[in-house]
Order: sequence, then structure tokens, then C-alpha cells
Amino acid sequence: MHGYRISAEITEFGEHVRGWRMVLGLTAQQVAERAGITRDTLRKIETGNSGVSFHNVAQALRAIGQLDQVVASIDPLNTDIGRLRADKLTKKRAR
Repeated sequence: MHGYRISAEITEFGEHVRGWRMVLGLTAQQVAERAGITRDTLRKIETGNSGVSFHNVAQALRAIGQLDQVVASIDPLNTDIGRLRADKLTKKRAR
């Protein structure tokens, strides 16, 4: 069985990274330097290349000031269902 294909979402994510860079008036070189990655790696992120490491994506998000928001957006306690099922967070293993 093949995993769910998320190429469209990855491409859209990359477009949003580029959009933030443009809104902030930063060049690709500036963001790459702030992130500690190459311009080529940033280009791959911005074009939705799924082969980029999670670490490099997180570095780019930090460089454009969005890492904290992305981390907060997946916090289960920021949702009604997550708060309702908060007791499940203490289990050792999901079933």
C-alpha cells in the first residue's frame, strides 16, 4: 500500500514559505544565511521538493519567524478534541 500523496500540500507549503520571504522583503540569500542552509536548499523548500530534511525546513521557518506558529498549530491542546482527549497524551503508546 502506498502512502497518501501529499505533493500538492508540500508545494503549497513551499509557496507559503516563499510568500513570507517576499512579504518580509528578504532575499533568498538572506533567508538561507539566517537559516544556515544553502540557497539551493531554500529553493527546494520553496518549490516543494519533498527530499529536503525536516531540520532544514524548520531552520527556514525559524529564519522567516514562523517556526513558533507552525509548532503551535499542531499542538493537540490547541484544539477542542485535543483538550477533550488530553488524558491520552500521557499514554506510552498509541493504539
